[in-house]
Amino acid sequence: MLDKKKSDCQKLNIKAKYRELISEQDLKRRIKELGEEISRDYESKCPILIGVLNGAFIFMADLIRELTIDCEVDFVKISSYGNKKVSSGNIKLIKDFDCDVDGRHVLVVEDIADSGRSIRFLEEMFSESKPKSLKFVSLLLKEGGAVVDFELDYVGFRIENEFVIGYGLDYAQKLRNLSSIQVLD
Repeated sequence: MLDKKKSDCQKLNIKAKYRELISEQDLKRRIKELGEEISRDYESKCPILIGVLNGAFIFMADLIRELTIDCEVDFVKISSYGNKKVSSGNIKLIKDFDCDVDGRHVLVVEDIADSGRSIRFLEEMFSESKPKSLKFVSLLLKEGGAVVDFELDYVGFRIENEFVIGYGLDYAQKLRNLSSIQVLD
């Protein structure tokens, strides 16, 4: 089994060329700032942070450690990329959230926003559950990639329209473990 996994990584060309876009230090600094801002905005509230799997899990873990408020955590999993570098445009719900969001403050945590389709899909999905408030935080906002109108309440970094990996972001489920954001060439 171990040999098969190793050969799968080789088939993907795991040693693909990539270059650093956002350093580990810059990620830590900006996430601390986001944590402070969110803590101020949600003071005396207990929001539910709902991470979008798989990509947002590292960002969300670091973000909640920077919060100074009480919060709850849940996850939802959607997919639109599969093993490609370009979104199919079709959003599929893989795992629904488990918590009751009716009358609660909900903050959806995304790794990256580009076309806006995922944000719109999640906005519609959560709105049906009647949260008291619904806001979105995304570590990255890819400039110039929107195909639908969408709004983010908190943005870590604005980036060019390039395919990025690392810090939870993947290519065919690989390279999530890089400690910084890299551009895959």
